[in-house]
Amino acid sequence: MRKIAVFTGTRAEYGLLYWIIKALNESKQAQLQLLVGGMHLSPEFGYTISQIEKDDFPIAERMEFLLSSDSPVAISKSMGLALIGAAEALQRHQPDLVVILGDRFESMAVAQAAMVAQIPIAHLHGGEKTEGLIDEAVRHSITKMAHLHFTATEEYRQRVIQLGEQPHRVFNFGAPGIDSIVRLPLLARAELSNAINFKLDRPYFLVTYHPVTLASDGAAGSLKNLLAVLDAYPNHQVIISYPNADTNGRQLIEILEAYRDKHPQRVHLVQSLGQLRYLSVMKHCEAVLGNSSSGLIEAPTFGIPTLNIGNRQKGRLSGKTIVHCEESRNAIKTAMELIMDPYFKKCCRQAENPYGKGNSSEKIVERILVHPLKGIVSKSFFDMVQS
Repeated sequence: MRKIAVFTGTRAEYGLLYWIIKALNESKQAQLQLLVGGMHLSPEFGYTISQIEKDDFPIAERMEFLLSSDSPVAISKSMGLALIGAAEALQRHQPDLVVILGDRFESMAVAQAAMVAQIPIAHLHGGEKTEGLIDEAVRHSITKMAHLHFTATEEYRQRVIQLGEQPHRVFNFGAPGIDSIVRLPLLARAELSNAINFKLDRPYFLVTYHPVTLASDGAAGSLKNLLAVLDAYPNHQVIISYPNADTNGRQLIEILEAYRDKHPQRVHLVQSLGQLRYLSVMKHCEAVLGNSSSGLIEAPTFGIPTLNIGNRQKGRLSGKTIVHCEESRNAIKTAMELIMDPYFKKCCRQAENPYGKGNSSEKIVERILVHPLKGIVSKSFFDMVQS
């Protein structure tokens, strides 16, 4: 039986990891060690560890490290605390493998601790590009610390290999977030309205807008531009999910709270929807707006348009349901007109999702449980120039 540690530090990340965690918890070949920290333990961001408890997963470690500030210094201090906490947790639990998803600073701290402790790392969603964020550097850094790689597309698999990772350790199984769309019994519109305690009596947009960590203002100006454009759609409601706990994130929250207070009957702002409600909101919405990866990776499965604003997702593979635009008010206005066009909506319903059709989690878990781990922490660079 392998002891498999899985780290989760955010609500979105947990949703993507859900079926992997569930499969490991139910497997007779694995002992799940769930490490929970960061935003999950913060009341400001919905205290989403309660959802993990509700899902009845055993929590091996609660890692308190997120400071109540979004300044660069505070984020760096949170990273330091996360590194200390991860080192202690890994020492206590002695896992055979650590599973880490994505590109956030908390995940890099856990990867650093595992690397120093010579514990193999399985990394999900490597090889992707997001040129407007520090996440770009974090993601590739985790790739170089990891030993098994599970990418969401073949293009990303090739990029991980380009970074010097051995091809036989890099697997393209698609995006695990799609599994929830395929496997969860998503809520009907009336059920959803009750679940979020907000009367959905009109068409609505789903907005998720995260800080752009390489922008001087964290993209506060572009968020204001989006909200100004939404005022031109008074017959549409707006459901907004909180931004991540990144640099300047609280500034965006203040802007969103002011917008909600200005339009209390039309705008619903939520700290955390959870995977079931979030995907249900996505299923029934007119369009996904903002700069979240979910608009590029999960939304296409529903055949609905996504308006991706600015540079936060710049470089990430996108399908035919995605419209990219600059951050100015005029650019957003023009792009909104396009995604609301009936012909474009029809094309979206017929488009395929480049991130796969589901069943990724099952394949990832199967590989984690059978891949030889002896000697895996000793890595050799795969040199594409010489090969």
